Amino acid sequence: MIDFKSTLIMAIRSLKINKMRSMLTSLGIIIGVSAVIIMLAVGSGASKKIAKDMESMGSNLLMIRSASANSGGVRMGFGTKPSLTLKDAEAIAKNCRGILAVAPYSSGTQQLTYGNQNWSTTIGGTTGSYLFIRNYEIVSGRNLAHEDVQNSAKVAIIGNTVATELFGDVDPINKTMRIGNVPFKIIGLLKTKGQSGMGMDQDDLVFIPITTAQKKVFGTEFPGSIKMINVKATDSEIMQTAQDDISELLKARHHIGKNQEDDFEIRNLAEMQETIKSSAKTMSILLGAIASVSLLVGGIGIMNIMLVSVTERTKEIGIRMAIGAKASDIRIQFLIESFLLSVIGGVIGVVIGIVGAKSIEWFSTMSIAISGFSIALALGFSGAIGVLFGYYPAYKASLLNPIDALRYE
Repeated sequence: MIDFKSTLIMAIRSLKINKMRSMLTSLGIIIGVSAVIIMLAVGSGASKKIAKDMESMGSNLLMIRSASANSGGVRMGFGTKPSLTLKDAEAIAKNCRGILAVAPYSSGTQQLTYGNQNWSTTIGGTTGSYLFIRNYEIVSGRNLAHEDVQNSAKVAIIGNTVATELFGDVDPINKTMRIGNVPFKIIGLLKTKGQSGMGMDQDDLVFIPITTAQKKVFGTEFPGSIKMINVKATDSEIMQTAQDDISELLKARHHIGKNQEDDFEIRNLAEMQETIKSSAKTMSILLGAIASVSLLVGGIGIMNIMLVSVTERTKEIGIRMAIGAKASDIRIQFLIESFLLSVIGGVIGVVIGIVGAKSIEWFSTMSIAISGFSIALALGFSGAIGVLFGYYPAYKASLLNPIDALRYE
């Protein structure tokens, strides 16, 4: 019967005697574990940041863009040909299955002025449904009403960046600013969203009624034409049905034949979001796998040092066997030593990894997410490495002949 307590005490005593060697042996594990913690924290942080950005864009979202115009044989890109209209948006809301909300949208850049302050920003012409579809919230004032769109009212909702640049600490609600040369009454202030994953300021914008944008701000050669229609489906499972219905409806409304090219494009953001999330998850796993290679290197270091230790302690092993220690006692002692070296290195590596990850977050704009799972995984892996790479030296030590070991110089 193996006396684990005495074997453990002996293993700890042996590690204390050779402190410098023990520290150097654990160094590979320390580096490996800290690398795993940092890499997984960076990967998880990136995944969460992407998920947050996707959520801010809106869920179950379909974006319908007008066609590409041709100029001298050059395609100008989607949204340049006025193929979508307000009537199309109304028809989609009334006739397509699985539709929760529909909002037309046209945008452009305009100069804003208030008093002696001015600011250039994006003006979005839309309806009140757009804020719901794209997950914007109003913290002060009200949303665009149906009457505002019907009457082409000169009212506006502004983002926090616009409010700060034009009004400073003054409450902008019910104030009048100019978009170009047209006065607009501010009826709402949006909740701060911050930057998107693409680095765009989601608070640097103004929303006005779509009809007002067409008639008084942007102007259009084609009355009622819009650049985009945003559609929110009731749930993710019905999005394909909604997309098919919208495609059939627009083809019928635009008189597009079977073999003719569509004059619109439908983008399913749910599919794009899932693809991006999957890519981020794969990248996180890849980063963890790359970092874990350093753990294997640390394990090889432990095996090499333990083999050297067996050679140096041959006489000690012979004395232990001579006074009654079994081969299993010797094997367990060396396994415990390698396991302790690995676990101690793992604990130190976790501390360094957490500090390193926090330092990256502090000194950069990267988002970091340290999970208990990554810490447990790193510690568990380091312990397993200690046992795996410590077994051969322990096995070799247990095979020594006591007489030869006692004679070893």
